[in-house]
Amino acid sequence: MDQNTLKILFTLVFFSGSLFVVSQNEQKVIFPKSYVAYKTSEVIKVDGKGDEVSWKNAEWTSRFIDIEGEKKPFYDTQVKMLWNDTYLYFYAEMEEPHVWATLKQRDTIIFHDKDFEIFIDPDGDTHNYIEFEMNALNTVWDLLIVKPYRDGGPFMNHWDIKGMKTAVHIDGTLNDPNDADKGWSVEVAMPWKALTETTKRKTPENDYWRINFSRVNWQHNLVNGEYQRKKDDQGNLLPEYNWVWSPQEVINMHEPERWGYVYFSTEKKEELFAIPKDEKIKWELYRLYRKQKQFRRKEGEWISTIDNLVSTPLLIDGQKIEPELEVHSQGWNINVLSPFSGNVLTVREDGRFINENSKE
Repeated sequence: MDQNTLKILFTLVFFSGSLFVVSQNEQKVIFPKSYVAYKTSEVIKVDGKGDEVSWKNAEWTSRFIDIEGEKKPFYDTQVKMLWNDTYLYFYAEMEEPHVWATLKQRDTIIFHDKDFEIFIDPDGDTHNYIEFEMNALNTVWDLLIVKPYRDGGPFMNHWDIKGMKTAVHIDGTLNDPNDADKGWSVEVAMPWKALTETTKRKTPENDYWRINFSRVNWQHNLVNGEYQRKKDDQGNLLPEYNWVWSPQEVINMHEPERWGYVYFSTEKKEELFAIPKDEKIKWELYRLYRKQKQFRRKEGEWISTIDNLVSTPLLIDGQKIEPELEVHSQGWNINVLSPFSGNVLTVREDGRFINENSKE
């Protein structure tokens, strides 16, 4: 969902030798969350209930938090993930005393209802990523975002996740204001064949993708016994609540570099996942990228020298990181030679991330 970005300045704090990004106002550590999704051999019936043994054994994500990472939502939301050779599965439970929905046509703007959303960037380059939304009527909106809106990216609304299965289960009564509901749950099966259309990375066995989840919740009024989004005294819609798994720090889901990490394990036993050190460099590259964008909006020009872009030495896990600012006819790049992998990590002016083997 395209939201206005709240401007936040960032500083760096080093804890146990690692780099984290923190808000200057709150001085709290904020970093992407991670989850291990296990492979299942069980046949999953997509009915919105998550009754299978595999679902019962799967771990929940942490409870959703406000999109900016500080406030606790009114109602709980959690997600589980599984996968097999054909599908990537999602199951979410949402606490909700008023389950209602109005939109029935596919590929309409579903977040005008209360909804559940999935965002997937298979190769982590922040371009050509997938957005999926569904409401309590099991109406879906799936689209491909060519690049984030901040970089002028168009979206492909005609693109569909072909072969997808979705279902909703309501613990209560839909669109009935005369009782209190417990909530609703959704189950989604997305074929790998569709999810990998825009990337060279195929089914990611023992590898990770960047994924995040969002839940949009609206306050409501009752008009002639029907739910409607609440308005203020001037007739303007009150803003929605945005609750997410991995905090974005800004009111904008379309900053894919902030999404969580989902590791797809083939192990039968519990497995831990450590975020690769090159990803920590990537976080820093995007901090510099956002600094460039903010400077351009304020001053009308780009920062042209690395000394003006990087004011203090950068250390990640005890290693010195030396970014380079490359200005060329097509714009600019920020590059780092990783001391961990030996790869060249780049963020381009258009926001795309590139990871190249320096020896090739």
